[in-house]
Amino acid sequence: MSTPAVAPPAGEGLSEGARVVNTFIAPSKTFTDINRSARWWLPFVIMAIFSYAFVFTVDKKVGFDKVNENAIRLNERASERLDQLSPEQREQQVEIGVKITRYIAFSVPAISLVFLLLSSLILWGSYSFGAGAQVSFGKSMAVVTYSNLVGIFKPVLAIIALMAGADSDTFNMQNPAATNLAVLVDQTQHKVLYSLCSQLDIITIWTLCLVALGFTYICKVKKGTSFAIVFGWWIVTVLVAVGASAAF
Repeated sequence: MSTPAVAPPAGEGLSEGARVVNTFIAPSKTFTDINRSARWWLPFVIMAIFSYAFVFTVDKKVGFDKVNENAIRLNERASERLDQLSPEQREQQVEIGVKITRYIAFSVPAISLVFLLLSSLILWGSYSFGAGAQVSFGKSMAVVTYSNLVGIFKPVLAIIALMAGADSDTFNMQNPAATNLAVLVDQTQHKVLYSLCSQLDIITIWTLCLVALGFTYICKVKKGTSFAIVFGWWIVTVLVAVGASAAF
């Protein structure tokens, strides 16, 4: 009697670690595997770890007092409001500002999770109803989360710069790494241009390309369509950010 062939176990695919590594070196493998499993918890945990490493480094090397002081200096209206207060009121407002800055810094993972959920929801709707693709929200969340994993390069670069002795007087918590064109612009003199240039970020562009590529693998849309959807939404966010900078 012949021995029957043994079928491979169902559900085999990449390990979570392999998916993380392939996001950087072979993203098509990661996105293809998302069709098998839409888990996204590991890249989020990794991003949270790097986020906290950055916050702790800022606290040690710069201090949130200095972070808040730099933010006030770069905000002409805030600086003018403080100048109109008495010394006691000014000190009280500065203390409140430092506390708020610290709370926001340590809340970044939670804020990032909300951002990932909203981005995934918008893109899920855009592909499902705009492009007529069949894609689940879970897969959308997985693509967006894995794509944003490359964003860990920003805190890594910022940590290296701070450990190497970067000037705390020029440190900007909102744009801590020189990965965009804003490093060429004086924020105090050209706020709108600075806002625009800060959006032209190499890590952001990399992330957007990964998102567009990821959706081509999970819902079989054309690459041109996918890139148009992703970069179209990015242009909208850039216009909103620049408009807000001009208004406020």
